[in-house]
Amino acid sequence: MRVLAFDTACLGCSAAVLRDGEIRARRATLMARGQAEALMPMIAAVLAEAETPAAALDLIAVTTGPGAFTGLRIGLAAARGLGLATGVPVLGVTSFAAVAAAVPAADRAGRTLIVALDSKRRELFLQAFGGDGAALAPGAQLAPAEFPRWVPPGPLVLAGDGAARLAQGLPGRDLRCIPGPGVPDPADIARLAWAAWRPGIVVPPPRPLYLRPPDTTAPRAAAGPTPPSRRAAS
Repeated sequence: MRVLAFDTACLGCSAAVLRDGEIRARRATLMARGQAEALMPMIAAVLAEAETPAAALDLIAVTTGPGAFTGLRIGLAAARGLGLATGVPVLGVTSFAAVAAAVPAADRAGRTLIVALDSKRRELFLQAFGGDGAALAPGAQLAPAEFPRWVPPGPLVLAGDGAARLAQGLPGRDLRCIPGPGVPDPADIARLAWAAWRPGIVVPPPRPLYLRPPDTTAPRAAAGPTPPSRRAAS
């Protein structure tokens, strides 16, 4: 099984190739912008290092969010383009699942895992996982005042680039934070996709997981004629 996985949804750009159950190549760079220029050269580099032509892939995996709108579009467009060009199926993996997969089993034991991702606003993207790694509920975007009501009771382990902010909003709770950048690792994306994939099963194209509306402003209505009461007297 040969899997190409990459991520541009969060604060970075990364790619990896999994071949015969082992990660053969991996690149990862933290960046706030510039993923559009960095992604394809990075993909070419990991494919070359893994000695795996794109046409020889069995699966392409990409993060579907939540994350930055621009980053999500870059990653999904690249995955769909590569899939169309090579005929290789494309599978989506959420940013939540990828970050959760990086948390060691020993740190999960006896605790609820909360993945907290930076939304670039005061809110955080949050999802809870059980000790077995299964999601307990859909992801949500929540403001700090909502953290105590939303987070389940009991001991917690926090992961993701928003973990420190979430911890500040949960004073007095029994919790520990997983160190590290807290963004999806392409190696984990590849392993998750490999575990979920079943050859011969047709899956729909991955769709972005948006938990908030786009940062856009509705256009102003076109100005109409000046009301008669405001026209200059003739």
